[in-house]
Amino acid sequence: MEKIKCEICPWACSLQEGENGFCGVRGNREGRIQNINYGKLAVASLDPIEKKPLKRFHPGSKILSIGANGCNLRCRHCQNFSFVMAADYEIDMMETDPREVVETALSYRDQGNIGLAFTYNEPVTMYDFMMDTAKLSKEKGLLNVMVTNGYINEEPLRRLLPYMDAMNIDLKCFTNEGYEKLGGRLDVVKRSIEIAQAACHVEIACLIIPGENDSPEEMEEAMKWLSSVNPEIPVHIDRFFPMYKVLDKPPTPMKTLEMLREVAERYMKYVFLGNV
Repeated sequence: MEKIKCEICPWACSLQEGENGFCGVRGNREGRIQNINYGKLAVASLDPIEKKPLKRFHPGSKILSIGANGCNLRCRHCQNFSFVMAADYEIDMMETDPREVVETALSYRDQGNIGLAFTYNEPVTMYDFMMDTAKLSKEKGLLNVMVTNGYINEEPLRRLLPYMDAMNIDLKCFTNEGYEKLGGRLDVVKRSIEIAQAACHVEIACLIIPGENDSPEEMEEAMKWLSSVNPEIPVHIDRFFPMYKVLDKPPTPMKTLEMLREVAERYMKYVFLGNV
């Protein structure tokens, strides 16, 4: 039987009928690649926009945040593992569709809601549902936000961007070796940042893990590059807490975060500490 390739992310999974890709939620069904979790949500919550985190995009507002399951990286320190791997943790999935999601978002306008955030799991893996929902959301005058690891191919990213108003993109480290451990590539994420920031509001999140990506040299290299893209991109330097399969490391020391903030501020205009 002929295999079909998924073209959303660099994994480029080649799948036979009934097979799922690396992310677990995109598969070959009836001769085409589709979201097998289309319309199934693990979480929906009206959150402060700052929780995404977005500090310089409609501060003080709220946004309806939705997530499903699935991810195309494998972070041992995953902060949302119970959502990402909902099937493994017996989370009941909510059945919905784009129209119902948008109607719910509209109903929260009187509570300060400005739109929809695709977050919690990696929204790239629910690309079809996100695209359909984002299009309808824009038609209704809502704003769309994507919280992502940036591990997506250029063409599907460009198709999506007309419907996105803001993104927070994880820059998990700034070495090829670091990304290889996660199952990704640094060059892909860098290219996503370059493309996205030219089309919508972008903020960057750097989760600092002791002994992994906490050196001033690595931060300086990252911020040098990011400032060459746009020195006004807001940067979040976030504190790590033991999670999922990384329970043997302590929370990031505050002195480390403060030191890295000083490094980042040499190059970037807006630098924030998070999870403190």
